[in-house]
Amino acid sequence: MWARMYPAHSVCHRNKRHAARKRAPLVGYIGLAAIVMSAAAGTAWAQGPSPGAFNPAGSDWRAASPDAASPAAPVTPAAATLPATAPAPARPSALRVTTGKDTLPNEQGQVWREYDITPYTSRVTTTKRPEQAIVDWILRETGYEAWHSEPLAILSATPRTLRVYHTLKVQAVVADLVERFVASEAETRTFSLRVITIDSPNWRSRVQQVLRPISVQSPGVCAWLLPKEDAAVLLADLQRRTDYREHSSPHLLVNNGQSTVISALRGRAYFRDVVARNDAWQGYEMQQGQIDEGFSLEFNPLLSTDRRTIDASIKCQIDQVEKMIPVVLDVPTATSPRQRARIEVPQLAQFRFHERFRWPVDQVLLIGMGVVALPVPVTANTSVAGLPLPLSAAPPRADLLVLVESKGPVAETPGAASANLPMRGPQGLPRR
Repeated sequence: MWARMYPAHSVCHRNKRHAARKRAPLVGYIGLAAIVMSAAAGTAWAQGPSPGAFNPAGSDWRAASPDAASPAAPVTPAAATLPATAPAPARPSALRVTTGKDTLPNEQGQVWREYDITPYTSRVTTTKRPEQAIVDWILRETGYEAWHSEPLAILSATPRTLRVYHTLKVQAVVADLVERFVASEAETRTFSLRVITIDSPNWRSRVQQVLRPISVQSPGVCAWLLPKEDAAVLLADLQRRTDYREHSSPHLLVNNGQSTVISALRGRAYFRDVVARNDAWQGYEMQQGQIDEGFSLEFNPLLSTDRRTIDASIKCQIDQVEKMIPVVLDVPTATSPRQRARIEVPQLAQFRFHERFRWPVDQVLLIGMGVVALPVPVTANTSVAGLPLPLSAAPPRADLLVLVESKGPVAETPGAASANLPMRGPQGLPRR
């Protein structure tokens, strides 16, 4: 009935308008969402990409500069946009330097002296710097601290002149020492210096009455003076012992004030470490070391002006390798994962002695160093029925003695020319 009252096209038109009214709210919602998303995208574009955001242009991408001249402006690397670090302020220096005064300070009465030392230095041919001996003896006599503290002091030497700036008291000591050098004119004297080792120190019990002890600063060391006749008897008695060994030539030619060294040293090589190396066929390299085993004795005599007293500096050093301790190290490589190498760690015994002595020329100085390491080869001692005892596994030790005697100038010493022959150590070892 309604169909008759309303035509067909009117019904269709009415249905279309009803559908349009239903779609209108949905279109509005979609448009509003699009506007919100556009605004958010614009804000994100203006702020630039976040540190962790995807960057399609790589490290050269950056946000558009507000004052860019054109879209085709060159791209600047990102590192260039970072603010430059301000340089650290310069630290003020606490050092203060002044030019000082035009004259040397002399608040404690220092005076300047120049000493002519050519009468001594021109006659010494055994060293390139003979003046150094004069400086060394001045430092021994006055002390090193006297030249490196108050008052201001200067000590300088050339082959011709010794220059000293110090107090009158120190100048008097320097003048006495320089006179001892210059008056001798580098006279060459002969000394008998024997380095002796004895297995047992019981030799002292027989000669205690003839030994006159003198003061020694080094712990464990004793020193005595005895007349030359008693020294000859003592030496002959020691030489009759089976454990007597002598390690130096009995004669030395020494310029007054100069040093001479006797030594018996031998190098002992060993492997001390392992270093990985790809270019080596085994994958590593053995590092080799060397220890100079033996002894050295430095003797530096200086006669008084009247030739009646000897001042001497004696320095002794002993180095002994007691044993080598083996250590095995793992040095794996791609081809040999279980490869190993052996190194050695030396167990050393050392002795050091340095002291100064003064004694009359007509006396003999005997120094007992104590029972110390013996670095030279030794042979087994004989025992009952002359059979040799087995060698002990302990490192060798012996009582070390040094016997010093002045034989006078070379012209007055018979057989002094033999002192110029090369000295050889025990067992024929050449001395260095």
